[in-house]
Amino acid sequence: MANKIVEDQRIDPRIKDLFKDMPQMAGARVESRDHLLSAMQAMAGTSTFGGLFESLDLEGIAPSAGMTITRHELVSAPDGNAISVNLIRPAGDEVLPCVYYIHGGGMMIMSAYDPHYVAWGRLIASQGVAVAMVEFRNSAVANTLGEVAPYPGGLNDCLSGLRWVLDNAASLRIDPSRVIVAGESGGGNLTLATGLAMNQAGEAERIKGLYALCPYIKGEWSDADGGSVTGNRGILLDLHVDNGAVAYGIESFNERDCLAWPGFASQDDLKGLPKVKISVNECDPLRDEGIDIYRRLVRAGVAAQCIEAMGTIHGTETFLVCPNISRDAARDIAGFAQD
Repeated sequence: MANKIVEDQRIDPRIKDLFKDMPQMAGARVESRDHLLSAMQAMAGTSTFGGLFESLDLEGIAPSAGMTITRHELVSAPDGNAISVNLIRPAGDEVLPCVYYIHGGGMMIMSAYDPHYVAWGRLIASQGVAVAMVEFRNSAVANTLGEVAPYPGGLNDCLSGLRWVLDNAASLRIDPSRVIVAGESGGGNLTLATGLAMNQAGEAERIKGLYALCPYIKGEWSDADGGSVTGNRGILLDLHVDNGAVAYGIESFNERDCLAWPGFASQDDLKGLPKVKISVNECDPLRDEGIDIYRRLVRAGVAAQCIEAMGTIHGTETFLVCPNISRDAARDIAGFAQD
């Protein structure tokens, strides 16, 4: 099967080169969470991309020099499970704005400690902010925590980590009035869901804003969607065979729970959120749902913006294969916290 990334003339040549040897993704819908977990047991490690990023000079793009990295273990509520926060910040005692970052992977896979995510965190931190990267329970493949949990496990972990950062801002040398939540793909889902949950709990004022890159927020897609779902089908993702709703918990999808799938959020759900920025990728099947949630945020009275990265595929900014694009995104995310 032809590699659609390599064939698509819109896509940046550096992205094509990175993915040139990656086989075209194929898959099929599964009927149950148990079936999916069984099928994914063969996946090794915490990253779905294996050695894809080994050719990149992550240290050269995002140097460790001048950075302080500390891992903090904590207990998540209400399950009492262990999670961690990897805090990356420029060395020194200056009180800094903070980007609370939630990694992608469809809420199913990957880890905040995957090398390219740590480098991405360093790149954001190099803009003069602290970056708190939360390791939450995936719904399908275990990361460094060693366990998986369906919704609301991952969301509860993200909320617990965020509240821990806010509650411990003084000792972490973080400005609690300038903390934003950010994340890409499944992390974009969890970014918006965290904001919605904090809003429901009357705590929205504790966070300055939400920055969601290529958010994965609908849970089900088909040809009827048209637009980017069909026009960009097979470019890294094929949403027609996506099993995210099954992995995360089909009950929450069937109940149209906006904390599981923010694409279900009503105008009333969106009201009261802090400022929001949505970033989408031109050649991403998920592009249009990011634009749609932006438009609905604006109609709900939220101070929202949306930007599109031309020539890019899903999650390009975090791959670091196009350093200029990644640096621009890192500056924008940091600036969103600093402003």
